[in-house]
Amino acid sequence: MTIMSYRDALNQALREEMKRDESVFLMGEEVAEYNGAYKVSRGLLDEFGPKRIVDTPITELGFAGVGVGAAMVGLRPIIEFMTWNFALLALDQVVNAAAKMLYMSNGQYKMPMVFRGPNGAALQLSAQHSQAWESWLAHIPGLKVVAPGTPADAKGLLKAAIRDDNPVIVLEGEMLYNTKGEVDENPDIVIPLGKAELKREGDHCSIITSGKMVLVALQAADQLAKQGVNVDVLDLRTIRPMDVEAIAASVTKTNRAVVVEEGWELCGIGAQVVDYIQRECFDDLDAPVIRVHQADVPMPYAKNLEKLAKPDAAKTIAAVKRVMYLED
Repeated sequence: MTIMSYRDALNQALREEMKRDESVFLMGEEVAEYNGAYKVSRGLLDEFGPKRIVDTPITELGFAGVGVGAAMVGLRPIIEFMTWNFALLALDQVVNAAAKMLYMSNGQYKMPMVFRGPNGAALQLSAQHSQAWESWLAHIPGLKVVAPGTPADAKGLLKAAIRDDNPVIVLEGEMLYNTKGEVDENPDIVIPLGKAELKREGDHCSIITSGKMVLVALQAADQLAKQGVNVDVLDLRTIRPMDVEAIAASVTKTNRAVVVEEGWELCGIGAQVVDYIQRECFDDLDAPVIRVHQADVPMPYAKNLEKLAKPDAAKTIAAVKRVMYLED
């Protein structure tokens, strides 16, 4: 195992898969000469050349469409968006072309492609550049959606996404690129899509989460442990398809659940998790499930208001105490 950053783990995944398969290429804004807006593609232009590391104009709809066409003829494009907020302009290609092509062609055209980039809020990027896209994209049949929360998961899930024959959305936490953790440098290690992982074990409550919120949940778990409350922290890792068996196994054990998500409440990923829990574990619940999420407002710019709007460890701790009837 090697300690490396989330950014370097993604870079290693890209390098290994491009060495493994010559049909893989990376395309997006500033991915080549500038090494990527977040330096994820650092050094790849020098190693693989401009035919496989391709700079594009600021035309998200256009280069997403080029990627769809490339996938239709057998290549494996990786489309990088500078931020998923900009990808709003490309959703016609993501939703109406990539997600539906296999179905509409009656299986004639596979879509082995990846759409990836930073997701969610950073610091004071305000309303238009702070959105969490999980629920928007996971709603679409034909897409797979992953949200890695650690460097190891970032590497393993991106490698699995590149090898998959379906379009895969990779949502990289914008505040995670500098975080560090243990990563296996074995190029054959791939994390299968659709499998959650228990990041911490406990028996008092299940905290179910993904992406950047994994760190929030673990911070909350550390503080709760000091108060004698031990929780499961279940990292979904893949949003679609979701690992319902892992959710059920955790909630059946603890009999209580808190779902932590970065996005808004209405129609959020947490609502889907709660639906699975009530279908699979209703008789095992000792308390209603509580969700922790962003406030139902566009993300404020002011620091104090931004802090109030974001889900955090304190709000997660309060939710756990409520489901355990330790607080009103």
